[in-house]
Amino acid sequence: MAYIDPAQWSKKENYHFLTSAVTPRPIAWITSQSSQRVLNAAPFSYFNMISADPPLLSVSIGRREGELKDTARNIIETGEFVVHVIDEDNVGVANETAANLPANESEVLKVGLTEINSHRVAVPSLKESRIRLECRLKKHLTFEGQEAVTDVIIGEIVGYDVDDEILTDDNTVDTAKLKPVSRLGGKQYASLGAVFEIDRP
Repeated sequence: MAYIDPAQWSKKENYHFLTSAVTPRPIAWITSQSSQRVLNAAPFSYFNMISADPPLLSVSIGRREGELKDTARNIIETGEFVVHVIDEDNVGVANETAANLPANESEVLKVGLTEINSHRVAVPSLKESRIRLECRLKKHLTFEGQEAVTDVIIGEIVGYDVDDEILTDDNTVDTAKLKPVSRLGGKQYASLGAVFEIDRP
């Protein structure tokens, strides 16, 4: 075994190690809206659920040269956002929304996504996703590292918008029909692959 002290590594070295070691990671494809009503969309793989009661999720958004990214700034200013699940059918266009655009330009318009009204939040959702989690900001945390600052957004999910075709009779998601995609290291993604069950003791 190799022991590595993360304090001896640069931000880039830690990033490359962690994103290749902690895999697969779910991807939050987030829409947020600026105070000028510009609709932003971007994917983030430092993301997961953290609670079912209340239903909470978290997403970490690193700052760029000390400045808040559009998604973080929009969520902090408006208090609302929508998380979309990425699957095999939308992963390509979701990746396109990772482009670094000026704050007054919409990734949604640039890549030709379909904007639809959400049910409980003012931020629009994307028709291209079959699971949409409408969220309100619960808590905003900041963490300062040696080289960077990270904004951690904790959102309370106030509504689930789910395609009928993937919702089962017992109100769970048919994962095989959803065909979710996860993030690995570098440029790599992964599809669902083999599924197996293990009984809990």
